[in-house]
Amino acid sequence: MKLSVQERHKGKKNKMEKKRIILASGSPRRKELLLQIGIVPEIIVSHVEEKITSDEPSVVVMSLAEQKAVDVAEDMPEGAVVLGSDTVVAADGKILGKPKSHEEAYEMIKRLAGRSHQVYTGVCIVKKGTAGEEDTVVSFYDETDVNVSTMTEAEIREYADSEEPMDKAGSYAVQGFFARYIEGLKGSYANVMGLPVHLVYQKLKELGAV
Repeated sequence: MKLSVQERHKGKKNKMEKKRIILASGSPRRKELLLQIGIVPEIIVSHVEEKITSDEPSVVVMSLAEQKAVDVAEDMPEGAVVLGSDTVVAADGKILGKPKSHEEAYEMIKRLAGRSHQVYTGVCIVKKGTAGEEDTVVSFYDETDVNVSTMTEAEIREYADSEEPMDKAGSYAVQGFFARYIEGLKGSYANVMGLPVHLVYQKLKELGAV
């Protein structure tokens, strides 16, 4: 019988897991990436009203990640660790968000085709203080260059009209059907999926959370 990743982790004590780690995101991709490196997160989705005060991609993702993490951390007990994250795609420094329609997805993919763009993921880790200590807040981001091959008008339209782009920053999923158009990456693949797990693990280790 084939078991899911979640089931394979059930009932097995994970030696890496020292503290309660909460992922302030409902993203299945981020959860899967954490499971991949041996961290089984508790999912508590932040419903904070996001506020954007900059148009600089790196600043935006770190700010949004912190807003989510701090929001969830407010109700967490001492010693808990909360991880918030946010990802944006940028072309020529301009942020491309999630498309609101297939036509908007078409315009984004047309803009990305045949060129390089950047993916930024911001992460904020809040470690709740114990014995009267203040909370520890650590924020950082990672950037990956993504090269997309040239695409025909029909290919752009076919992808834009599918459901895959609709909940994705920049209108594409690197691990999905769009992978056929990815010529190469400079940086972390996991970062493009939504979480730079190498950096996350290093920061969690520094905090004594894993």
